[in-house]
Amino acid sequence: MQDEPEVAVLRYGHRPGRDDRMTTHVGLTARALGADRVIFPDNAGQSLETVEDITGRFGGPFTVELTDALNGVIRNWEGKIVHLTMYGERVQDVEADIREAHAEEPLLVVVGGEKVPFEVYDEADWNVGVTNQPHSEVAGLAVFLDRLFDGRELDREWEDAENRVVPMATGKKVVPADDE
Repeated sequence: MQDEPEVAVLRYGHRPGRDDRMTTHVGLTARALGADRVIFPDNAGQSLETVEDITGRFGGPFTVELTDALNGVIRNWEGKIVHLTMYGERVQDVEADIREAHAEEPLLVVVGGEKVPFEVYDEADWNVGVTNQPHSEVAGLAVFLDRLFDGRELDREWEDAENRVVPMATGKKVVPADDE
């Protein structure tokens, strides 16, 4: 989020055809819940286009990147690394330490797709389980980001938006962003 060290989300792995929707939702969740950017594997161009389109229509700042060097992103990261996995330490046990570290330096949040190699577990400063039960990586990312930002991300202001959603008890309303 603005005025804080960066939070980047790295989607580790993408199987075209099988993971398209999940990878896109990792990016949309990262954007909506406070991350500054998402990094997708280079074969996830369709997800990049969708997240860039949503950012253009509903605001940012938020950037989307493709890389062919997922391990290089991790190895060269200058900051702390959190790997979200159901096998990790309980989020409620480590969130304060992560929040404290993020106050001082950037944070890379690794969200697995296909089988994640042991090196990712080894490189991470924290392997974090939002629950130690099988669940969606999108759900894990959402809960983690909400805990990291203590809910502040829900009141974020969006810049350069074309549209905005009008909160309603029932129904759907999207208006041009410059309408008050």
